Amino acid sequence: MIQVQNLSKRYGDHLAVDDITFTCRPGTVTGFLGPNGAGKSTTLRMLTSLTIPTSGSATIGGHRYSDIPNPGAQIGVLLDASAQHNGRTGREVLTIAAQTMGLDRKRVDEMLDLVGLSPKEAKRRVGNYSLGMRQRLGIASSLLADPQVLILDEPANGLDPAGIHWMRQLLRHYADRGGTVLLSSHLLHEIEVIADEIIVIGNGQIVAQGSKDELLAGAGTFVRALEPDELARALSVAGIHVTPATADGFSTDADPADVGKAAAAAGVALVELRPGDRAGLEDLFLQLTAGNQRDALAPAPAPGFGPAVQQGGQA
Repeated sequence: MIQVQNLSKRYGDHLAVDDITFTCRPGTVTGFLGPNGAGKSTTLRMLTSLTIPTSGSATIGGHRYSDIPNPGAQIGVLLDASAQHNGRTGREVLTIAAQTMGLDRKRVDEMLDLVGLSPKEAKRRVGNYSLGMRQRLGIASSLLADPQVLILDEPANGLDPAGIHWMRQLLRHYADRGGTVLLSSHLLHEIEVIADEIIVIGNGQIVAQGSKDELLAGAGTFVRALEPDELARALSVAGIHVTPATADGFSTDADPADVGKAAAAAGVALVELRPGDRAGLEDLFLQLTAGNQRDALAPAPAPGFGPAVQQGGQA
C-alpha cells in the first residue's frame, strides 16, 4: 500500500507540492493526473526518496523507500525511461539489475520475453533503442523482481497503439493479482480505460480524487415513459423538477431511485430510467485544472505569423 500524508515540497518561494494526502491500495490501478508543472513528478520523486520532502510523509508498506532493504525487490519504479546506460545492451541492463537485487538470471529472459524485446534487440546497445524500446526495457526492469508495488511515470510515452494495448493488459493483470499500481500519464484515454482510482493534481494541490466511476458519473437522472405528460405531472407532484430531453424523456437532478418511486406511486409505466450521461475524463481534467493550464491561456497567433516564419525564420 502507498500512503502519502500531508506531503509538501518547497523550492525557495515556490511551493511545488502543497499538503497532499492520498492512498493507493493493493489490487488497484491509481491514475495520477495533472498538467505539466502540477507537482506529479515531484510527488513521485519524494515517494521514491529521490527528493526530500519539506514536510509530511510518503511511505510504501508503512516504510520510507530509503529505509526498505533491497527496495527494488519489493517496489518496481520507472520514472525516466531515458535514464539508462546508453553503452550497455538491453540484456546487460537487466542482468546487472538482477545481480544487484540477488535474483536468478533466468528472470532476465522471462522479462525480455514479457515486454516483447527480441533476442536480437536485447543484444543492441540502449543508445540505439527507440523511445518505445526504452519504455519496454524500463518496464522490464520495474517488473524484474515481481514486486508488490509499481510506480510508473508516463510508461506509455513512445509506445505505438499495439504497445499501449499491451501495457494496459499487463498492468491490469498485475493489479488483479493483488499488486498496487500508481500510474502517472498524460494519455487520459488510457487512464480512463485502466484506472480504478483517479487523483488529479493542479498547482501542487489535489483538486479531485476518488473512484473512476464516482468522478466520471453523470449527475441526476434520465427517464422516459409511455405517457410523458403523466410522468411530468407525477414528478412535479413529488417536487422533482424536470427538463425535456427527448420527445418522451426528461432530465432531472434527482436520484434514479426517487424518480422511480414517484413514477410508481402515480402508476406511470417507465421505458427507461438511468443515471445522467457519464462525463468524460478529458472534460473533467480540463475543468479541474483550468487554472494550471498553459495552453488554455495562450493567445491565438497573430495573422500572418505562420507565413512569416516559413519565409524568413523571423518572428
